[in-house]
Amino acid sequence: MLGHILANIENCSIESYLSPTEAIARCAETQFDVVLVDYTMPEMTGVELTRQLRARDSYRLVPVVIVTSHSDRSVRLEAMAAGASDFVNKPFDQIELRARVRNLLALRQSQIELADRALWLAREVEAATRHLIEREEEVIWRLARALEYRDGNTGEHISRMATVCRLIAEGLGIDAARCRTIYLAAPLHDVGKIGISDAILGKAGRLTADEMAQMREHVAIGARILENSTSDLLRVAAIIAQSHHEKWDGTGYPAGAAGEQIPIEGRIAAVADVFDALCSQRPYKPAWPIDKAYAEIVAGSGRHFDPECVRAFQAQWSKIIKVMQVAATEAA
Repeated sequence: MLGHILANIENCSIESYLSPTEAIARCAETQFDVVLVDYTMPEMTGVELTRQLRARDSYRLVPVVIVTSHSDRSVRLEAMAAGASDFVNKPFDQIELRARVRNLLALRQSQIELADRALWLAREVEAATRHLIEREEEVIWRLARALEYRDGNTGEHISRMATVCRLIAEGLGIDAARCRTIYLAAPLHDVGKIGISDAILGKAGRLTADEMAQMREHVAIGARILENSTSDLLRVAAIIAQSHHEKWDGTGYPAGAAGEQIPIEGRIAAVADVFDALCSQRPYKPAWPIDKAYAEIVAGSGRHFDPECVRAFQAQWSKIIKVMQVAATEAA
């Protein structure tokens, strides 16, 4: 009878079920826009059917109307608690019933349009954010490579060092998003060298005490270049620039911080930077064999380096050595 009354609603198809179990099974296959259910039925009440529908994500917002002859307030409260959207009292007026269903269908259509609009906006925001992130990353990599060339290297040190930072961070169990941020921030660890003279950067021999003091100023210069950014990526880069020359035992610079006083990003970068620097040819030294550089990092655990970072370095060694082998092949 309900199906017959509502059959002339435009652009609307109707399915009717005498069995609540069959209706629930059908709802599991498709999402209807409005559900009308009698309160008194075999197998279960309309309230129980409503409760089961509301337990499904696809029916969380679908209007559900309970048709009932009960005037008991407790029944209505129970139905509302189960998630009923509206009530129709029996006997009902056919014109009023059709009007109510039309209104609920219009409400449902508005919900769908709003959801579609929200999804479209979310995708647009995601695309715009991704575009900004890509541009930010590109600027960082290009700047870091320019700094490496000025420092007398080929520019490959930064990519290897950044990759080793990421692998160590992953070995420490840091979440993927933070690992990626560390990876992208690490290339700017020596940005402060832009303020150091070419004579010091390119000197082939050992630096004098005065020259070493000037070289160490690159940490403070880098921190000033990167400080007070609104970008999380640049804030992490500032932390790394400021702290990657600190040592676990407190003998590093610029602050002489020790242990966990050193930010974890700086502790990670310290291992990666020293390791790749040892493996790289510089104006003042030849490249070390990779096994010798590995042994030097392990020997520095607890003195120069955070023991946990060294353990993560060792745990990721099979991946790290592949990074170095690929770099050696490409260089050749």
